Parts: sequence; structure tokens; C-alpha cells
Amino acid sequence: MKALDRKLLRDLRRMWAQGITIALVVASGIAGFVTSLSAVDSLAMARDQFYAEGRFADVFASVKRAPRAVEESLRKVQGVADVQTTLEEIVRVELPLVSDPVIGQMIGMDLRNPQRMNRITVTHGRALTHLGVGAQPHGDIEVLVSQGFAQARRLEPGDEFFATLNGRRRRLVVVGHAVSPEFIFAGLWGMPDVRGYGIFWMDQDILAGAYGMDGAFTRVALKLAPDASLPVTIEAARQVLARYGAREVIGRVNQTSHAMLDNEINEQRVLGTVLPIIFLGVAAFLFNVVVSRLVATQREQIAALKALGYGNASIAAHYLKMVLLIVLAGLVLGLGVGDRLGEGFTHLYSELFHFARFEHRLAPSLVMISTAVAVVTAVAGAMNAILSIVRLAPAEAMRPPAPGHYRRTLMEAIGLRGMSPSVKMIVRNMERRPWRTALSMGGVAVAVAIIVMGNFLRDAIAHVVDAQFTLSLRGDVTVWSAEPLDNAVRLELARLPGVRSVESTRFVSVNFVNGHRRERGMIRGYAARPELYRVIDMDLRQTLLEGRGLVLTDRLAEKLGLRVGDPVQVEVIEGRAGTVLLPVGATVREMMGLNAYMDRDALNRLLGEGDIATGYVLSLEPGREAEVLEASKALPRVAGAWSKGTMLRNMEEISARNVRIMSSVLTVFASVIAVGVVYNNARIALSERAWEMASLRVLGFTRGEVAALLLGELAIVTALALPLGMGLGWGLTQVVTRLLRSDQFQFPVVISPATYAWSCLCVLVAGAVSAWVVRRRIDRLDMVSALKTRD
Repeated sequence: MKALDRKLLRDLRRMWAQGITIALVVASGIAGFVTSLSAVDSLAMARDQFYAEGRFADVFASVKRAPRAVEESLRKVQGVADVQTTLEEIVRVELPLVSDPVIGQMIGMDLRNPQRMNRITVTHGRALTHLGVGAQPHGDIEVLVSQGFAQARRLEPGDEFFATLNGRRRRLVVVGHAVSPEFIFAGLWGMPDVRGYGIFWMDQDILAGAYGMDGAFTRVALKLAPDASLPVTIEAARQVLARYGAREVIGRVNQTSHAMLDNEINEQRVLGTVLPIIFLGVAAFLFNVVVSRLVATQREQIAALKALGYGNASIAAHYLKMVLLIVLAGLVLGLGVGDRLGEGFTHLYSELFHFARFEHRLAPSLVMISTAVAVVTAVAGAMNAILSIVRLAPAEAMRPPAPGHYRRTLMEAIGLRGMSPSVKMIVRNMERRPWRTALSMGGVAVAVAIIVMGNFLRDAIAHVVDAQFTLSLRGDVTVWSAEPLDNAVRLELARLPGVRSVESTRFVSVNFVNGHRRERGMIRGYAARPELYRVIDMDLRQTLLEGRGLVLTDRLAEKLGLRVGDPVQVEVIEGRAGTVLLPVGATVREMMGLNAYMDRDALNRLLGEGDIATGYVLSLEPGREAEVLEASKALPRVAGAWSKGTMLRNMEEISARNVRIMSSVLTVFASVIAVGVVYNNARIALSERAWEMASLRVLGFTRGEVAALLLGELAIVTALALPLGMGLGWGLTQVVTRLLRSDQFQFPVVISPATYAWSCLCVLVAGAVSAWVVRRRIDRLDMVSALKTRD
């Protein structure tokens, strides 16, 4: 073994604790990078593979009722390669021993012709059979159940439950579990509620017979030719379907399941890139600090090596090897931890997104990128120190460093007196090395900021839930109808036992058009001064609709290029279809969706349809929810109902747990940063000031007094870094929320005092542990050896 290699091993053995802490910081960055991106890559790969196998459609349209003969007209549309129609209905589902309301989406399948698009894959049990038990017009109906709902409700082949089809209660029999490219994510109105919302596939003939829809369809999917223009095809299909009450004609990008899946992938790519960059930036800082201080403490050794004939390249390579060995240890650990955490995150994804096959995969390209990023970061961080080795002349290196230039401290200069000698020594040492002090504070501040960022997600979700389910939706139960009804239904609902008040709503599907810009949307008609369903912005303030006309969310107005007072063309695509020109009366900053609002009475007048409603929000007496839900089943014009409390419980079962897991992982990684920064600074300071501390011990200072000089500086740095870190955390959340902003969701920047306190506590504990380890080394300081290090 070469002499320099033996020296390298001795150096690593002497500084093993520092090497481990730096390697852990590198491992945290690599693990965060690999965790997020491997899970997202696995998700994207499963999506692409499932889309290809299931021949996921490119365009989707819903109609009120259209004859199957329209298929031929759609096939003639320019750019259309294939057409597939289905019959779909929303129904109420009753599960045994389950009192919570459950909504089902019934999809009729043509069992005589194989599916050409949006193919269903049976993952458990068997497929549906035509003319089997389920084909009897008045007997039990065989159904396939969406995998997520079946797993959440523990439904197995042979289990039975009931559904209300067109006012008639029918028994359904489960024959298997299934997944489809259309419903990788299945939730009511985009909410992740696998317990309260399920997809059910059945024989199309039976569903058509139940609703009097023989020879008709309500949903159509289009596959485009390779050279087709999506906007042109959508517009042509809209014209064909307009006379049949086309509610929407959308591209894949706006399809609910795809939009939610795509949004999740984009969000995790942002988090999986931004946060690891911060970790690796801290690692680069630590490499620079450690190698620089190591060079400073080994000046005489470097001079001796040069005098013995070792060239600059050999000496630089020696220290570069040290850096790369530490990086290698962190890289191996980070890849291993990241692979395991990525597998865990993939499992969490599998509870929200359902595929025929979904396995975690660590791509070789990701390993190569991680390796390259780690090596480049480490070399960049240590390069300045390594170059200083090359430039160090032997004669200069033989001389000890020049004594520091001490003067009055800044606090003394501005008139603060009465400092003890120990405090003066600490402050003077910090002022003498301002860059080291600033960088140390920055490292600790980053640790605080990352913990703030990790726990901010929990605060943001709590804020969203409070805004949407406490301040906005103040009712307890919401019911809706399949078709617009006379508002007299409100009186029937008000007479149900336990109902305190009822508020009517009217939702109308429209297209907003401003020049060449077009957005599909819905005008939500609420009461002018609502009590049960209100418009709440990101600052938790209410926006009244009375006298405001059309109110748009800021994101919708931005996409359409509109400002308050500008006119917008509104194409009504249901009921009495037509086009009206409305001025934008106001905009509101909301968290979810691209929404538009109007006073319900004004909306009805605009449409000329009288006092019409499509939904009702009920406020109930405490403890009467189950009774009201049961009673609402007897109302034939009520198509479905859902409970706010049940939906919240179902959402929190998955969402809250996932957020807690992510916050915990980020907290652990950030604590590693805090330990790495505090411990390395303390060890380096101890190495640099060992002679000084030994001298003070000889002069009669106690161990505690000597330790206070070193650890006091760390305490001041940490104390100053905490508020800086809280501010940095707030700024980081601002940046991340802007990067995560999408049409579906915008996170509010809300950080609770408890999050700031928890972030500071985690860093203080990490700092205290590091200080305790360093204090033990100070107590074991060999004064004789330390005093021999100076000439």
C-alpha cells in the first residue's frame, strides 16, 4: 500500500465521526432524491404501460341521451380512428352493515363485443358473462367492482349488496374485482374517497332496461388517428353531440383520473428535486469546511510531503480520495434507504391509484444520475480547498498560521458593555471568521427550513379541510338529483325528521370562451347570501354572490385572460343550450379547481328555467344523520346523498396518514443535516482551538469553562439560526407551492406556530446531542499533545 493511502486511512480513522455525519447528509440527499423519483417513475411507468395495454382513449364526452346510430357520425369526424359508447349512471349503493352513504357509478358493458378502448382488467374473480344470472331482467345482477373500493370495503366474489336503479332497489352480486385506465384514480368530484365511491361494471342490456335507455348511450370515448388535431376533433365531436345534450367533450388531459394522476406525478417530481438539492448543497458546504480545516491542521504534513517529492497532483488526489470515499459511503447508504422508502411510497400510491400491475422499480438511469450528482456536488464543494493545497508553497506551509487580529467586538463598539471575558472571547472568535460563522448559521437554518417545509404539508391540508368542510360547506348532508328539479323539493327535504334547514344549489355545465381561449367548467349557483354552502377564499374570507354577477376563481380568470369587468362568452351545454355574454363581476382566490359562481336566482333567470335546483345542502340536528339519510331513500327524485363527516373520515384515513409519513421522513433527514452541521463545526473548532483550550486549562480554567467557550459559540450560532431558519422555511414553502400550483389544486402557505416550535425543537435536540459528544471529547483533551502542536 502506498504511503499516501496509509495516511488516508489514518486520517479517516481519526475523523471517523465527522466522516459518518457528512456521509449521512449525503445519504439523506440521495435517499430523498431516489425515494421520490423512483416512486414517481414507478407510477409513471405503470401508468404508461396500463394505458397502452388498456388502449386508453384520447377524447371523452358525456351526453344526456344519444342513439347508437350517432356512432357512425362520430366515426366520420376528421381525426377519429375509433369510437366506443357506454351507458353510465350514478346510483345509491347499500352495503350490508354499513350505514354510511355510498355512491356508485354504474357502467354498462356490451358483453357481446370485446372492448376496443378503456379495456377492463379483472384482477380477482372472473369476468362478466352475457345471458348469465345477471342477465335476468328482474333477478340478481352480476357486477365487477373497482379494485380500490372492493379492497376498502372487503368485498369478495359472491358477496351481495343493493343499489337503487331508476328508483328500484336491485340486488347486485360481486363476481370479481377490476381496474380500468379510466378509473386509475376513482373519487367523487376528485376527492380521494375509495370507501364512499365505487365503480361497478355490469351488462349493458340490464342497465339500459332499468333506465329505459335501450339503443342509447350517455358516454362516448374516441381514439384519435396519429396525425389528428386534438382541438379540431374535439370541436367537431362537440358539434355532432350538441343536439343530444352534450355535457362535456374533453381531451385526456382533463379526464379526472388522468388529471389527478398527472398532477401527483408532477408534484412529486418537484419535491423529489428541490429538497434533495438543498441536502446536497449542505453536503457540499460540509465538504468544503472539513477539507479546508483539514488542510489548515495538516499544513506541516503537506509541506513535508512536498519536500519529499510528492507532486501537487498526488497530494490533491489524496484529499480527493478522502472526499470520494465519504461520498461513496453516503451514496451506497442513500441508494439503499431510498430504494426501501421508494418501495414504501409506491405501496402508499397503490392505495390511491389502481393498476393491473404496479411494482416499485429503481431505474439504472436514476442510480447513475444519483451517483453523478453526489460526486459532482462533493467535488465542487471540496475543490476550493483542494486547489488551496496545490497553491501552498512548502516554505509557507512550514510556518504556523499567523495569529488572529483581535479588536473590539461589534457589540463593544456600539456601546454594549459588561460582557464577561468568556463571552468576549466567543464573540471575537465569531467576528474574526465571519464567513465560517455565516455558513454555520446557514446550515442550521436550512435544517429548520426543511422541517418547516415537511410539516407545512400537514398545516396546509388542515387549512384546506377547515376551509372546504367547515367554513365553506357548513351543512351536514348533501343530496342531488339526476335532472334539474322544481325547487319545491326543498320543502320535502325540510320535512324530513332531524332537518333544521335546507339550502338549494344549481350547477350548470358550460364552456367559457374568450377569443381563442376556451375552458370547460361549471357555474355553481348558490344562495345570494348563503349560510350552508359559501364561497371561501385562501384567506378564509367569504365572498358574497349577491349583485356580483359572474364570479371566477383567479386561476380560471388567468387562464382565460380575463379581468374584473371583462365580458366572457358562456356556452351553456345542458338544458336549454345557448350562448350568453356575461361580465366578470369579481374574482376569488380559491384552493381547489377552476370554479365559477353566481347567485342561483340570477342563474335561473339567465337560463329562463324558473325556480330550478339540482342539489340541496341540509343542516341536521346532532345525531340525526343516519335517520335523515335513510329517510331520503324514499324520495324518488333524489338520485344520491353523501355525508360530509363520512367523506372526511374516509379521506383522512389515507391522506392524513400519508402526510404524516412524509413529514416524518423529512424531519429525520433535516435532523441529520442539523447534526452534520453542528457536530462538524464543533469538531473542526475543537481541532483548530485545541492549543488555545489546553493553554486555558493550564492557566486554571475548569473543563466546564473551557467547554463553554467552544459550545457557547455553537449555542449562539444555533440561536441566531433558528429565526433565520423559520424565515427561510416560509420562503421555501412559497417557492414550492408556486411550483406545485395546478388547475386542480393550489396549496395555501399556512404554517402554524406549532410547526415552527417543532422545527426548532428538533434542531435544538440534534444540536444538544452533537454538543454532548463534543463536550466528552473536550473533557478527554490531551493537553500535552495539544501544546506540542505550536512552535
